[in-house]
Amino acid sequence: MRGGGAGVSARVPWALALLFVGAGVLHFVVPHAYARIVPRWLAPTAEGRLWLVWLSGVAELAGGALLVPAATRAAAGWWLLLVLAAVFPANVQMLADARTAGAPGWQQGLLWARLPLQPLLMWWVWAAAVRPR
Repeated sequence: MRGGGAGVSARVPWALALLFVGAGVLHFVVPHAYARIVPRWLAPTAEGRLWLVWLSGVAELAGGALLVPAATRAAAGWWLLLVLAAVFPANVQMLADARTAGAPGWQQGLLWARLPLQPLLMWWVWAAAVRPR
């Protein structure tokens, strides 16, 4: 980092790493919560959906861990951008399921509001890990 200090920009990869490692761990702590939102067209069986949950958990754990070392940060950033794009259909599925189930309007509203957070998170990953300095 310029100037030798440990400023905010030095902490950003750590914050992202904690976010992704935490999310990855949750895939193993509560896998069935994630399996419920895997689109059926991606995995028609419950077992297939569970495997995708574990795979995405490993992908998030690996990406988060590899954000920390400067030598692997850019590659981890690209990896996490791909992971975020790959899991976006689950966010759409969660909203579709809530609408089908007749979830309360406030809950559907939160799920609608969540959709643009994925591109915002992608921008954060790009800005912290991929963007040339």
